[in-house]
Amino acid sequence: MSRLAPAASPAEPQRAAVRGTRQEPLLAARDLVKHFPLARGVFLGGERGQVHAVDGVSFEIPRGGTLGLVGESGCGKSTVARLVTRLLEPTGGEVVYDGRDITHWKSRALRPLRREIQLVFQDPYSSLNPRRTVGTIVGEPLRLQKIGTRSERRTRVRELLEVVGLNPEHYNRYPHEFSGGQRQRIGIARALITTPKLVVADEPVSALDVSIQAQILNLLAELQGEFGLTYLFIAHDLNVVRHVSDRIAVMYLGKIVELSPADELHARPVHPYTEALLSAVPTVETDARERLRGRIVLRGDPPSAVAPPPACRFHTRCRYATEICRTVEPPLVDHGGGHLAACHHPLDAAPPPAAHARRAA
Repeated sequence: MSRLAPAASPAEPQRAAVRGTRQEPLLAARDLVKHFPLARGVFLGGERGQVHAVDGVSFEIPRGGTLGLVGESGCGKSTVARLVTRLLEPTGGEVVYDGRDITHWKSRALRPLRREIQLVFQDPYSSLNPRRTVGTIVGEPLRLQKIGTRSERRTRVRELLEVVGLNPEHYNRYPHEFSGGQRQRIGIARALITTPKLVVADEPVSALDVSIQAQILNLLAELQGEFGLTYLFIAHDLNVVRHVSDRIAVMYLGKIVELSPADELHARPVHPYTEALLSAVPTVETDARERLRGRIVLRGDPPSAVAPPPACRFHTRCRYATEICRTVEPPLVDHGGGHLAACHHPLDAAPPPAAHARRAA
């Protein structure tokens, strides 16, 4: 069973220290790009354009830390998840894991790395094979990686089921016999069975009821402390991400527009898109009219990723946009304390004159 033993468990003070110190990241994405070609059809052949799913995304996650990645549906979050786990081949950029550039590693070279990088999927209903028992589903990664004997694998699965809050006797049951929250616990157990270092959670609570979401988030936090896990946590709800993340990256149409410590982002948003997302977070206010008055409603729908707007991609929906936003792409600028934002008219500066009338309206 020595090969199946979990990683050494860091104490909570050690994890807090990791958050506050600068060290070599476990995962780094550098100018990641992913474009999907659009075919003209069977008879015409060729391409009729490209979907710009991810365009120049960069971030780092220190060991034992959590980066939250948020944004609207279709902004490229899940594509980033598949790029950093090497389920997709990047069009450009680099993926550096544990000091190694794995961007162009082939399947054979990546196979041992699959033990260290695992995914928790969004839908607990479709991500589990209904024809297999829980024991087989959770233990399958061990079998594929040829870890341990059959008896050792069975023992390890039962132990891990208990760790994630399930009964070890559930080993021989099928997914349809469980609730949504229990199924997600099974998915988490499957991700942890190979004792990974990095877990990419792709909207793991979006398909669950609010009360169950809290249970799963608490479980993920407990497991991080126990196993020394590093998380890339993807969601569209800023309120959810705040409670599990050390830093938050906000994506819009394939680009990161703001990257900041979690509490700092909520207290002092710099990008207008982040401001709009935060205004949509439910609050416990008694006056519904006051809550609606503070809500920022963005104009129109998100532009197409096939033909994204030039320069600042948010300018077509931004109430502060001026001519420079339409002609010059804003770089990510540090606004203090590692709080980065890509905006010509950041909220911590005076708004442009043309925006005053729009804000008043």
